[in-house]
Amino acid sequence: MFDHQAVWQSYTPFHSAANVQEYLFKVYKESNVEDPEKVSYQNCYPFIYYLDHGKSYYQLSQQAPTSIKPVLLFYGMTQLLKACLLSVDPNYPESTSVLAHGVSTRKRKKQSYDFLKDEVKIQKNGLFSHFSQKMFHVEHLDGEKIAMVSLLKRIPELNSLFEFSYGELVSIPLTKGEMNSYSMNSNILDFFHMTEERFTDFLTNKLKPLDKVTYQKNQGTLTFSLKKDLLNSISCFPFYYHYEENSFYLSTDRDATTYCPEIMVHYLLLYNLSMISRYETEWWSELLQNSSTKDLPFIQQFIDTTTTKIPILLSDYLYAKIKKNR
Repeated sequence: MFDHQAVWQSYTPFHSAANVQEYLFKVYKESNVEDPEKVSYQNCYPFIYYLDHGKSYYQLSQQAPTSIKPVLLFYGMTQLLKACLLSVDPNYPESTSVLAHGVSTRKRKKQSYDFLKDEVKIQKNGLFSHFSQKMFHVEHLDGEKIAMVSLLKRIPELNSLFEFSYGELVSIPLTKGEMNSYSMNSNILDFFHMTEERFTDFLTNKLKPLDKVTYQKNQGTLTFSLKKDLLNSISCFPFYYHYEENSFYLSTDRDATTYCPEIMVHYLLLYNLSMISRYETEWWSELLQNSSTKDLPFIQQFIDTTTTKIPILLSDYLYAKIKKNR
């Protein structure tokens, strides 16, 4: 069992204003921020407060009933995101337009409501669009609608649940080989409807540091090598990181290979679940007490996963900014 408390040990150095000021100075200087020393002093305490506030939400969620966990986890995540934003946007929040959630959902659920089929709609302004752009350089999402099932399929820790509930293989694992090589089952070609040559081009376009792809027909595997091993929990797209296995997966759905870092995925799911928890009390309570659909196992598994995984991913995001310069 993963130790939830151990997750927060990586944040311990950020409890010091001196450490945070030095950290922000380094990332600001690297980003050519004007007067990085002054700005890092201005932002070091807000940075600490955001992290401390976020940690409090997450720790409280451990003792809270499932009925209110999505609310606590959503606001915990937003606080951690604000600290991360300060590392790339020293003027955050520069205007009130970035303070809204940046997402909307159907106000009233239909009688035959199915969570997996529900959708969220991306707004032009708000926190979601802002951190997507500043942290991951993802733009022009406003107006896009995304289904919950599409988001859940991007979280590899839910793979076995999809297979058990629907008999669906939603992603295929990578096997780490020698040096910087990885391999996967060649049945990915059937899911993508590609030849090995077309798949080679596909991976080459997705993975800029890709060295080569080899197809071993007799062994039923595809093997590719990176010029240097750049796959990590943050920089691994189009693959997704499985934190319990410390491994990577590739979705069998080509639509899921469009760039959407998992941090964005968790934000959208938590937003919708927190809104349901707050405003759809009757449906939410009935689901938790007597589920007649397949929604509850997916919701529970997601809540268990995001409680640990998001603090891990956002910690990795912060550390990646100084590690890449060493």
